[in-house]
Amino acid sequence: MAAWRQDGPLWTLAPERPGPPAGSVEFIGGSYLAATPQISYRRLLESLARRGWRVRAWSYVPGFDHQAQANEAWRCFRAARSQDEGVEGSRPIRLGHSLGCKLHLLAPDAGRGGRGLVALSFNNFSAERSVPLLAEMGQQFGFRSEFSPSPEQTLAQIASDYRQPRNLLVRFRRDDLDQSRRLLGVLNRREGDASELLELPGDHLTPASAGLRRNLLGDWADDPARQRQIDRLAETITAW
Repeated sequence: MAAWRQDGPLWTLAPERPGPPAGSVEFIGGSYLAATPQISYRRLLESLARRGWRVRAWSYVPGFDHQAQANEAWRCFRAARSQDEGVEGSRPIRLGHSLGCKLHLLAPDAGRGGRGLVALSFNNFSAERSVPLLAEMGQQFGFRSEFSPSPEQTLAQIASDYRQPRNLLVRFRRDDLDQSRRLLGVLNRREGDASELLELPGDHLTPASAGLRRNLLGDWADDPARQRQIDRLAETITAW
């Protein structure tokens, strides 16, 4: 069983492979799965740890001010990163799922502090589509009812400010929420861009797997295909 350790809003997992770590992964999940990343994304993050990665996952509840949350996540990761100084490959790989991709793309260092970004199922919908009830209440009671920055402002900010050339966008074939192709178009228009799009089997929730049935009922109740999908994704990230 992997030994997760909590330090404020960060959940940390040490590399499980002997020898020096492959590097660090800074993970931000999507939607309300991100409140408990050590559970919601357990299989993927533990699969990365088995491949020698030090994993840090930020726990949060999404709000309307995405820029503020991007800044907060970046500050938490930066403070924890001081522990990696002097370690080969100490510049992290940033990993996001759904909304988590957007928060990484809005980081105040414009991506400069990382070795690259792996964006799983990038999602940039409006508040009206993502949280229609809250958007309606916001209009009724006079509080913010659109994300800040808005979807169009987000893409414009990425086009003008984001400086990381290495981005791997992963789209799952049965994912109707994915907007990776539009993001790729924005990234590819930047000078010197090396972003690429990879399509894999699966759907929007493929990265989020806790293996709860196996934990509760044993290996016989598990779906081996799900674990193979997760391991393939971890291998893809490691190879990239």
